[in-house]
Amino acid sequence: MEVGLLWHDSGAEDLAWKLSRAARRYHERFGDSPNVCYVNPAQLPDGDRLINGILVRPSPRIMRHHFWLGREKVESDPSTFRKNCPV
Repeated sequence: MEVGLLWHDSGAEDLAWKLSRAARRYHERFGDSPNVCYVNPAQLPDGDRLINGILVRPSPRIMRHHFWLGREKVESDPSTFRKNCPV
């Protein structure tokens, strides 16, 4: 990921709602939609998930209630994203 957006949301809404708000802001700012988001493992205890077309991955380097969104190169399947977090 070359460009990203760090978003904070400590509201009571579920993960999908928070992610949609963050993705909307990313699109407003960069004119494109994110395809990957890194979150604190406490927010995603079961590992990688695909939510609204965005691959959400846990990373211990992301603080709780923060979302790091961006675009990563991918073939045609989101499961081919690199396994190592770039942060």
